[in-house]
Amino acid sequence: MTAEEIEDLNRARAALARQRNAIARRLSGLDVAPISMAEDLTRTLLAIEAVDRALVDAGQPHVDIGYAPDP
Repeated sequence: MTAEEIEDLNRARAALARQRNAIARRLSGLDVAPISMAEDLTRTLLAIEAVDRALVDAGQPHVDIGYAPDP
């Protein structure tokens, strides 16, 4: 895998992490969360795991350097 492909995967992971955080933020503001929103969160988490596996397969595992809240 090329360096550009690795960077694409890292950017994709970052976008998915932002999506995960946005869904969690919306869920936290609800008294009763719709199942569809929980399903969206589950699909996003699975996508993050798939990207993480691709990075591991490429020999470039994602290393979380700490929690950084979205701006």
